[in-house]
Amino acid sequence: MLMALVSAAVGTGVGFPGVAAADPPPPPPPPPLNLNALTSVKPSDFAMQNGEYYAFAVPGDIACAISRRSGNYGCTGPLPAAPDGANAVTGGQQGPPAFLNDNRPLFGFDGLPNRLLPGSRISFRNVTCGTDGTVTMCSNSYDGAGFALTPGSSYILGVNNPLLLNTGEGRNPFAN
Repeated sequence: MLMALVSAAVGTGVGFPGVAAADPPPPPPPPPLNLNALTSVKPSDFAMQNGEYYAFAVPGDIACAISRRSGNYGCTGPLPAAPDGANAVTGGQQGPPAFLNDNRPLFGFDGLPNRLLPGSRISFRNVTCGTDGTVTMCSNSYDGAGFALTPGSSYILGVNNPLLLNTGEGRNPFAN
């Protein structure tokens, strides 16, 4: 008798509510690059604007530069999944960089600069930027702060913190 009632309930659409399967969590970001393991390039091969900048293009047609005057560095262009739709990220010789939106490019280059090839890095003063062809990372050796650009996210690397976690908020949650 019980079996008949259960069969009737299921057959008429009465029964237990279904349990919806949750979407799987997004995959974690790629691990940070070991910039020191990448091949160093000759900075003068990337000199632009009368040597004022060492400029280079990275995957995603993003233009990056390191200022020879101040040592400041940054990238501008279509930053993947940057917080608040930012189109630029800039940093200095120490301290964490910041994302920003600007209605003009950070650098006045005619087109993209020379490409930084996968597996290479460029350094000036205490700033190093490199790419493996998928992930691009820049950081300063003073306190370890920097940023990472990956196909699925762009985020800040906190001061003295090599551990990364993509929170979707464009920052490293381990850093204050």
